[in-house]
Amino acid sequence: MPLPKISEARELSDEKLSEEILAVKKQLFQLRLQKATRQLDKPHQFRHAKHRLAQLLTVEGERKRAENQPPQAEK
Repeated sequence: MPLPKISEARELSDEKLSEEILAVKKQLFQLRLQKATRQLDKPHQFRHAKHRLAQLLTVEGERKRAENQPPQAEK
C-alpha cells in the first residue's frame, strides 16, 4: 500500500478536511490500543496514518495562513 499523496488532501473541502483529520486521529488511537494489547497485525499502518495526519494538518495550516495573510499589493 503506497503512502497517500498530498494532492488528494488539497482537493478536500475545509469541512471534509476537518472530518478526515478527526478520523485519522481516531485511527491512530485504535492502532495504539491494538499495539498495547498485542493485537496489531500490520505495524506499517502507524507510518501511513502519521504520514496522512501530517499531510492533512499541513494543508489545514496552509489554508489558515492564506486566510490571515493580507493581499499583496501589485507593483
